[in-house]
Amino acid sequence: MQSLTQQLSFIRELDKLKAIRRKALVQCDNNRFENSAEHSWHIALMAQVLKDYAEQPVDINRVVSMLLIHDIVEIDAGDTFAFASQQELDAQQAIERQAAERIFGLLPEEQYQQMLQLWLEFEQATSADARFAKAMDRVLPLLQNVVNQGGSWAQHTVLKSQVLQRNDYLQQLAPKLWNYVLEQVDMAVAKGWLIDQ
Repeated sequence: MQSLTQQLSFIRELDKLKAIRRKALVQCDNNRFENSAEHSWHIALMAQVLKDYAEQPVDINRVVSMLLIHDIVEIDAGDTFAFASQQELDAQQAIERQAAERIFGLLPEEQYQQMLQLWLEFEQATSADARFAKAMDRVLPLLQNVVNQGGSWAQHTVLKSQVLQRNDYLQQLAPKLWNYVLEQVDMAVAKGWLIDQ
């Protein structure tokens, strides 16, 4: 019974992820800010749909699990803009680690360790599964920005080089998707949505 109590406590905590706002805009809903819970659902489904583009074998169940848990830490840490300063991004890492330990720590010990290790694998991109998951996490905002005439890129004067660097995981993992990214980035530059640097 204690395990069930802990698991239900964790599940109730997850509801808070719905209140974490990201910089990505949901075009079909009056350009409101996307929340982290819907982002996690969207990329998990995207990974399943695009899994055949992975050049290296990936365990899609592990990939989906990573994507469903990767942003849970934002309940405590909040969301940091992908193109924030390196100092902000570095500071966020320690905050997110503490959040992972607290939130996953609500679970029984065995599940806590499993979730924490899976989250760390994603964060450190130490496997093909984690790199593919990271790639999916980064491609979706690109798609959202392109369909929304630059979206958060245009609002925050993002550079072409930043977007390419952020999506670099695709180059080796899924070359066909990487080529698509290159086309979309070039189009965004031509339309003035990204700065050509």
